[in-house]
Amino acid sequence: MKNTHHDIPSALIEALRNAQRVVVFTGAGVSAESGIATFRDALTGLWSRFDAQALATPQAFREHPDIVWGWYEWRRAQVLRAAPNAAHYAIAALQRHVPALTIVTQNVDDLHERAGATKVVHLHGSLHAPRCSACGAPHVVDDGPATVSSVIGTHAEAHAETHAETRAGSNADTYADTHADTHAASNADEGRRIPPPACTQCGAPVRPGVVWFGESLPSDAWSTALHAAQQCDLLFSIGTSALVYPAAELPQRALAAGATVVQVNPNATPLDAHAHCNLHGAAADIMPRVLAAAFDQRDEGLKGDHAP
Repeated sequence: MKNTHHDIPSALIEALRNAQRVVVFTGAGVSAESGIATFRDALTGLWSRFDAQALATPQAFREHPDIVWGWYEWRRAQVLRAAPNAAHYAIAALQRHVPALTIVTQNVDDLHERAGATKVVHLHGSLHAPRCSACGAPHVVDDGPATVSSVIGTHAEAHAETHAETRAGSNADTYADTHADTHAASNADEGRRIPPPACTQCGAPVRPGVVWFGESLPSDAWSTALHAAQQCDLLFSIGTSALVYPAAELPQRALAAGATVVQVNPNATPLDAHAHCNLHGAAADIMPRVLAAAFDQRDEGLKGDHAP
């Protein structure tokens, strides 16, 4: 029988088997393997006229709440249509094999939880936890199938919206890419402007429950993540560029505390020079093999009851 995990270093296998406290730190690359667009991906349709980083700001929400809320609802609809991949399932299974494991993610989706992971620390918030922009009261969202169809616009609607924006030269031009290809509306997955709901407590607009540029990380989440990194025996950095601070400090804090740091990423990052082990490849390929190599569990836990 072919050894499917022969390239997992023996030192990593031994370190994982002996670890008492493990941190799994995940970034956009893990969700991208489930088909979820990252900030580096080109936007399509109505959104092709906008700079993603400019939409992800408090100022953008204040000035154009329907554009920002519509964009985040479009992103949430993408997540609702996606499914956890083998990396998510392997990480969830790993929680059952080590005494203590903390999952810290930069991702704003719920794919770790849907794979069966528990107590996930969301450093950058969640698309599924919007809150009032004024009083902070949580807002319950509908994650049912109707949400996807109501958020995703048709080709005709999005094409009309895109050209209406162009003709009107609206205030959104502050954030627009005037050289964008408006023919991107041929993609059926377009999105639309959507006014945010009103808070049931005070009536102010509800905002996405994510951390925008210029905002601080949630103090509780950051404190939990920092403590876990400084106390762990082993830290996996998976699918993250190691460039976004302060989150990128976590592997460095683990290294400074004497932990073994393992990077899983198809591309080189600044962490390559410091990690004890660099596994270059897709997380959905590598993490199941790490689990199998360390615990001889080739299939256990890699598919949940609702896995495709």
